[in-house]
Amino acid sequence: MAPEVSRGSPRKRVSGTTPFRIGLTGTVAAGKSTVASDLADRGATVIDSDELAREVVRPGSPAYARIREAFGKGVIRPDGAIDRSALREAAFADEQARERLEEISHAGIRDLRARRIAEAAAAGVRVIVEEIPLLFEVGLEDDYDMIVVVDAPRELREARALGLRGWTAEEFAAIDAAQLAAAEKRRRADRVLDNRGDPAELSLAAGGLWREILRAAGGGGP
Repeated sequence: MAPEVSRGSPRKRVSGTTPFRIGLTGTVAAGKSTVASDLADRGATVIDSDELAREVVRPGSPAYARIREAFGKGVIRPDGAIDRSALREAAFADEQARERLEEISHAGIRDLRARRIAEAAAAGVRVIVEEIPLLFEVGLEDDYDMIVVVDAPRELREARALGLRGWTAEEFAAIDAAQLAAAEKRRRADRVLDNRGDPAELSLAAGGLWREILRAAGGGGP
């Protein structure tokens, strides 16, 4: 079984009685989305920051216009939508460009996430898992009842990014370097899932995590 590393009990509740909020983050191509999907299958409500980011920059939105102005027509597909691959390449070409993209998109993502959380709470959801690649980098760690980091050795993550996502080695290196170091993410986490094994091992570890989440959330299902 892929090891699950614990750093003590979950932090003091920050979100009241319900919902219990999990901040799911980790290193690039470590398997965050796989863990999020597994937890969703077990009953969690998942809010994916990448999906929010796509919605925030849809054609006609204020962020879309600002991205087109900042990065040019080269990041726009023929159908008018944002070309996320081209935008990623442009944004990670230098630090100023990356910071510009973050400044444009983060406010809209934050507002949209707040609406999703409010909707889930109104519906009586007990557990929300928020998948946020840059959770530490944008200073959100105090917003959660538990922070889970998914990690794997760099060489394995690079192989996954190139083989499964079609990235270049340069793209992977730029994105990996722009994030907080893996060791620091692990240090700040409440729980760490080490995804160096096969999918069955990761699912087994996620199952153990889910049981712990339910206990921490009060013993009931979401």
